[in-house]
This record gives sequence, C-alpha cells and structure tokens, in this order.
Amino acid sequence: MAMFDYFPNYVWNLSVSIAMASGAELGEIMDMCQPLKEKADTGEDAGTGDFLKEWMKVADKLVELAGDDENNGRLLSAGPKLQRAALYYLTAERMQGHGHPGRMETFDKALSAFSKGTSFSKDNVERVEIPYASKMLPALYTRAQRAVGPAPTVVYLNGLDSCKELLYWSRLPHALAKRGISTLCVDQPGTGESLRKLGFHAHSDSELWGTPIYDYLAARDDVDSHRIGITGISLGGYYAPRVCANEPRFASGAVWGANHNWAEVQQRRLKREGENPVPHYWKHVEWVFGAENSNDFFEKAEGMHLNGQMEKIKVPFLVTHGSNDRQISLDYAHQSYDQLVNSPRRELKIFTDREGGVEHVGADNMSFGREFIADWFAETLGGRLS
Repeated sequence: MAMFDYFPNYVWNLSVSIAMASGAELGEIMDMCQPLKEKADTGEDAGTGDFLKEWMKVADKLVELAGDDENNGRLLSAGPKLQRAALYYLTAERMQGHGHPGRMETFDKALSAFSKGTSFSKDNVERVEIPYASKMLPALYTRAQRAVGPAPTVVYLNGLDSCKELLYWSRLPHALAKRGISTLCVDQPGTGESLRKLGFHAHSDSELWGTPIYDYLAARDDVDSHRIGITGISLGGYYAPRVCANEPRFASGAVWGANHNWAEVQQRRLKREGENPVPHYWKHVEWVFGAENSNDFFEKAEGMHLNGQMEKIKVPFLVTHGSNDRQISLDYAHQSYDQLVNSPRRELKIFTDREGGVEHVGADNMSFGREFIADWFAETLGGRLS
C-alpha cells in the first residue's frame, strides 16, 4: 500500500495524505493541487506560499457556499462544507514557515469554521478548557455512546505539527465512542492553539501538563477516574509514554507511531537521514520549543527520549508502528516495547503490507491504526468490542 504520491517530495504528499484521511474530497484536492505541480519541483520549502493561496481559495469558496446553505436553513448541508474548509485552512497553515504573512489569520479562520461546522453537523464534540499554568489548555471532548454512568476516557495527544482538530478528524474519537469510551483531544504545549494563542512551548517533562489533564478528567462526573487511558500520535509517541510513566493513575496507554528517541532523530535529520514532517523544518522546531537558535533548540530537545521512562510504566501499554515509516525508524518501536519490562500487558503491533498503514502514523491508510488502538482501549479500559 502506498501513500498518495502526487508531488515529487514527501513533505507535500504527507500533508495531502493527512487531508485526505481527514475528510477531504478528492475533486477539491485535485483543484487545489494541480496548479501547484510545478511549484513542488523546486523543493519542499519553496512554493509553500503558493500552497497557502490555492488551498485558501477552495476553503474560502466552501465557507461562501456554506453561507448560502445557512441562509436557506440547511445547516446539515452547511456543516460538512465548513469542516472541509477548516481542514483546508489548517493544512495550508501547517505548510507555512513560522512568521509567514497571514498564517495566524488562516488559523483563526480554521477554528471558526470547525466550531460552526461541527455545531451545524451536530457532531459529538465540544470544546473544553483545562486549567494549566494560570491559563487554559484547549481541548475537544467526544462523549462515549450508550454510556451508563461514568465512562472510560482516553487522552489523545498531538504530534509535533498536528492540532486537536486533526486528532478529531483521525476518527479515533469516533471509533472509541462506539466502544463506549470518551476521548479528550488536547492541544498540549507546543501544538495548536496552545502554541499559537497561549505561547506554551514544548518541553521534555510532559508530565507537568499531563497530570493536570488527568485531574481535569477525574473531576468530571461523566468520567470513571479509574479507567483513564492515554495515547498520542507521531511525537505524541514520546509524550504519551512519558506522561504514563510519571502519572501512575493512568490505567492504560498506547502510541500511534513510536517515538522513543526524538533527540536522536534530530541528529539524523541534520544528516538528511529520514524525511521531515513539515516544510521549513528547523525554523518550525525552534518555534515549537521556544528556542532562540539552533543550538538552543538542540539543548532543549536533549531530554526528548524514553530511556529510563518506559520501565516506569506499570499498566497495559501498546506500541504501534508502520513497517515503512520514513520519518521515525522502526527500530524505535522495538526499543520502546523492549523497555516495557514492568507493564503487565505489553503489545507491539507493526503494520505491514498485508493490511496497510505502513507509512508514518498510517498516512497511507489510517483505518487500521485507528481500529486497532480503539480495540486495545476497549479491552484494557472496559469498553465494547461489538
């Protein structure tokens, strides 16, 4: 199984593949990508301004069309258009370098379209805020279906360059809800609104914000505090185990893509070993970590590894990885799994060509990772499998 391979570079294809997995329409994808084919020939960083222009053009049109629906009282038709507009805004914004003109305006348009679109569609999602460091971490809460009493709940963490809306569109919250499990998609420090709006930068000791997230959920009447799990996608494959290792009240964990030693990955990327997830990569990671320069970034990233952490995990834990992950080596999945020596139930799932989901976090086909992880939490937190 192969990732959608329209452009001559991995970074642009990854963005398009994520958009397609998140609910994009193929015809709209082609309308946005065809004018960009030649622009992509000059490398992954050049032409991202043109990318923004073409994707915003279609997103703006969808907002206009949704407005026509709204004026006619057709909110169920307006909702999906607004959600696709939000997706295209976020994809375009994600491709820009830090400080690119119009980037924050595009992000604001995305948030507005997502909020209105999910409301019109009557989707099972609501915005919530979690007290942290005298401010509030933004999150999206999806309720368990057919829950009787307090439900098991999973905290779902971003990677380096995703946001809570993309987590929601990965459909893992939908899969968990069917299994009787609620989901909290979080813009943790260094991601989404927390980075762009609140100035929260990434740091290695993620339990500092992981514990307040647990406390928030445990205080909710509709959450069973003894059945709270945690997972993360991409760089969330570092954050989630780190939180689970240092906050023992989490009852189960999983990673959608292992990220055992992200500090080491940065050294490999310096040598152009492995693919980058976004254009303008080094400026992006400096922004995420609040680093003044590259040396400062590498110092801040030194602690981004799980050696000495996985051994602390004493609850069921699942490690998943794509066999053809071009960003994070498969070796790291084995390292994380091998160090889970104190977990009462550990599992390693490597997605192969037999099923698909072989690329980074299943960018070629996210359905297999989504269902496998949802089943894992149903088994370990007490949800439904049928």
